[in-house]
Amino acid sequence: MCGFVGFAHSTVENKTETIEKMMNAIIHRGPDSGGVYSDQDVTFGFRRLMIIDLSEEASQPMFNEDKRYVLVFNGEIYNYQELREDLIEKGHSFQSHSDSEVIIHGYEEYGVDLLQKVRGMFAFAIWDTKEETLFMARDFVGIKPLYYTQNTTDGSLLFGSEIKSFLHQPAFKKELNKNALKPYLTFQYSVLDETFFKGVFKLKPGHYMIYKKGSMEIKPYWDISFDEKENSLDHYIKEIKATLKESVEYHKISDVKVGSFLSGGVDSSYITALLMPNKTFSVGFKDHEGIFNETNLAERLSDILEIENNKKMVDADEFFEKVPTIQYHMDEPQSNLSSVPLYFLSELARKHVTVVLSGEGADEIFGGYVWYQNSPKMEKYKKIPFGIRRSLSSISKKLPENRITSFLVKGGLKVEEQFIGQAKVFEEQDALAVLKEDYQNAPSIESITKEYYDKVKDKDDLTKMQYIDMKLWLPGDILLKADKMSMAHSIELRVPFLDKQVMEMASHIPAPLRVNETNTKFALREASNEVLPEEWANREKVGFPVPFRYWIREEKYYNLVKEVFQSEEAHEFFNVEELMRYLNEHFEEKHNYARYIWTVYVFLVWYKKFFKEL
Repeated sequence: MCGFVGFAHSTVENKTETIEKMMNAIIHRGPDSGGVYSDQDVTFGFRRLMIIDLSEEASQPMFNEDKRYVLVFNGEIYNYQELREDLIEKGHSFQSHSDSEVIIHGYEEYGVDLLQKVRGMFAFAIWDTKEETLFMARDFVGIKPLYYTQNTTDGSLLFGSEIKSFLHQPAFKKELNKNALKPYLTFQYSVLDETFFKGVFKLKPGHYMIYKKGSMEIKPYWDISFDEKENSLDHYIKEIKATLKESVEYHKISDVKVGSFLSGGVDSSYITALLMPNKTFSVGFKDHEGIFNETNLAERLSDILEIENNKKMVDADEFFEKVPTIQYHMDEPQSNLSSVPLYFLSELARKHVTVVLSGEGADEIFGGYVWYQNSPKMEKYKKIPFGIRRSLSSISKKLPENRITSFLVKGGLKVEEQFIGQAKVFEEQDALAVLKEDYQNAPSIESITKEYYDKVKDKDDLTKMQYIDMKLWLPGDILLKADKMSMAHSIELRVPFLDKQVMEMASHIPAPLRVNETNTKFALREASNEVLPEEWANREKVGFPVPFRYWIREEKYYNLVKEVFQSEEAHEFFNVEELMRYLNEHFEEKHNYARYIWTVYVFLVWYKKFFKEL
């Protein structure tokens, strides 16, 4: 796990000094060492966090035998040992025992087809000194980030693991992307390919880029395909057990200490039980028991498994104090409240280990979210012909909103009309009402999701929702915060559920074995029973809940948010009267506007950090 930066065809005079400044901006990704490569066309900078092969021979930038190819690589290739043996048989000479070196020799041998052979999480760049071509790729689902831009004064290409490094390249033009704000208010994360920085893009998961002489070509190389195969529940239980066990075996390969994050849910519990590490790590909130503190459940399971559990309890002062730091590490505004406890959880774990395994991805591939499961009443209602439900929905929209009309409206909508992913904060009309005119002209929510719904238009509703989450929510929110919050503390977070073989196996499970009237993640929960107590296997999903809505009903934190909402920055983007209405009505307990308030607050904190202070 590391970080890299680079630029191509830049006219900057002192390339080495510039790349070192860029590297220093991401030193948290790799505090152990750094390296630079530079020629007349390309400059690479690399920061290393030592995980596999701790020797100097495993340092980057890395070269092949004749130094034609130069590599910078962030991530882990879990099947590197098998690939290494294959490449040695084909005549390649290795200088290290690192997984990184497999990438460069693999590219030398297979070219782009290497991407079909690897299992892992990765973002990397390879410079071909002979063909003067830059090849960059990002892993299958977007576990590792990779940004790029040509929004520069000299037309150069900048690329790297974090956007903040670009701020130290003199040619970079730092501008706000006005189109990003409105969608963010609804999705709670940066959902467009173009980031909040104008002209800075994310390379899509499962894509690669070829850049030569100023022009670029971007192509997909992988996509998940939900291809159901009829088999019994017992068959899939065996498949899940075997595939996940193998994945955890791969994911625990390390030359440094490995632990696991542990909540009270089935996902992290299952991974922990398969891994059996020496230590687990959990986080909760002081003075808030129940759903805001699962550390007691994590502690109980650790005791059952005879593993040492370490926990951290966070209070409101700590929470608010770290918000600017967290948004700095995120690079873009992201208002998933669970980013905050994940920051503290990573800080705790880094005191004991350098690698942690976590449960991200299980909900998306096995069907774990409540959204995926219709209520019994809705299941019965959907047996009525759609045309009738559609008519009742249209009528109900014109009536005063209540439980019955809301039910009828929802029951007459297609999934494409109501589901945008697990996060939905501002309704689109509310976002327009709170924004100044300059920020209202942005892509519609429907236009953002349509690209993905069109690819699964013949699938069932459950599969459509899972696919949307796999393409938007998972890389844009879940995996991004996992990477940025763990790397903020120089810790490597690995996600065994998102191994390529696990995803392929899960994609064959029929919908009724993913979600049914009994439970979500039905087949996964049944499989986990072998190593988990039934209480953990069947526990409802909670996530990382945060008591923010209660805190901002306390005068101290209400005033803190109020100051931000009445700031100069707030007046630039928002109808401040509308913001204060949300805040005051929440404070007075007339409504629960916590998510609206937090989403705006986070954006304003982020904007001040990146556009006023840096």
